[in-house]
Amino acid sequence: MALMGVNTKCLGLFLLCTITGHSLEITVNPPQDFEILDPGLLGYLYLQWKPPVVMEKFKECILEYELKYRNVDDDSWKTIITKNLIYKDGFDLNKGIEGKLRTHLSEQCTNGSEVQSSWIEASYSVSDEGSLESKVQDMRCIYYNWQYLVCSWKPGKTVHSDVNYTLYFWHEGLAHALQCESYLLDAEKNVGCKLCNLESSDYKDFFIRVNGSSESEPIRSSYMVFQLQNIVKPQPPEFLQIIMEDSAEIRMKWSTPEGPIPPRCYTYEVVVREDDISWEYATDANDMTLKRKANESEELCFFVRNKVNIYCADDGIWSEWSEEECWEVYTGSDSKIIFIIPVSLFFMFLLLLLCLFVEREEPAPTLTFRVDLNKEVYSNGETLC
Repeated sequence: MALMGVNTKCLGLFLLCTITGHSLEITVNPPQDFEILDPGLLGYLYLQWKPPVVMEKFKECILEYELKYRNVDDDSWKTIITKNLIYKDGFDLNKGIEGKLRTHLSEQCTNGSEVQSSWIEASYSVSDEGSLESKVQDMRCIYYNWQYLVCSWKPGKTVHSDVNYTLYFWHEGLAHALQCESYLLDAEKNVGCKLCNLESSDYKDFFIRVNGSSESEPIRSSYMVFQLQNIVKPQPPEFLQIIMEDSAEIRMKWSTPEGPIPPRCYTYEVVVREDDISWEYATDANDMTLKRKANESEELCFFVRNKVNIYCADDGIWSEWSEEECWEVYTGSDSKIIFIIPVSLFFMFLLLLLCLFVEREEPAPTLTFRVDLNKEVYSNGETLC
């Protein structure tokens, strides 16, 4: 029963070699017409081929293909074993692509031994029209708060004043590449692009090409490929609080910013400052409890930043630091001075208000004169200056 699934021709060949005592070398041809094609999706390429010419005795055997590919100058190859005649993947088109392919003959036809063909190779690269210095410089893309993507760049180092750049993007689900509709401008030149409504493109390769146009010279294109969740920059944490649990223990709390990022996707970096000494802490929760370093400390502050954690992304960008939140206590002679000054000012203010009130309520003094020889006297006893 175990031999029913074995190809009878291959088995017969094996038995013949065994009976006669001869060792018959089994070979298989490499695939045909291996090529790397660009369908115009900004780096999403097709690697495809045709089956090899197979000897008559192996026509019913299962063939597999070992495909290796990489960007030129990468340290390692990606390896795929497949029975299909096409494979698709994303590449960085700033560099060339190279691939190699060979046929594997299934073990049921080789008595468990490995039989592969020789390698065949293919390569692909985009046109190198335009100098490297004409490409955009310092290109960077940030997915702000998992809501909108901003890509920015600087003009090439040697371009003329008439050059301008356009951005195209593509991700799985789009029928074709699209051009940016909302550019960031500087002196009426495109220096960036803002893309919104990208919710369906998370956890997919996102491809970008920035072309340049100039009447003076050709401009070389620049390419990027990334996944949006790996370039998220969140808003900083908000509503920081310090709660003194007791004389030695403090609790620090903050809220996650509003937006589509789930609270479970955050990791935090906290800086605590006690008087003039600082410590750094890491946590995945939005609160933490610490022991004070010294009970006599007069000031304790903290601030925090966050980014998307390893459970939701391969990488991320730290947010800006939050505002600093402090708790202060004053002791000794300094605290008395700090207490007396505002209290004194408060009472002086009350006294001033009372004087103004009394002056407004009292009627203006009435002057009555009586003549007693050469002497004038005020009946209310007040003397004018």
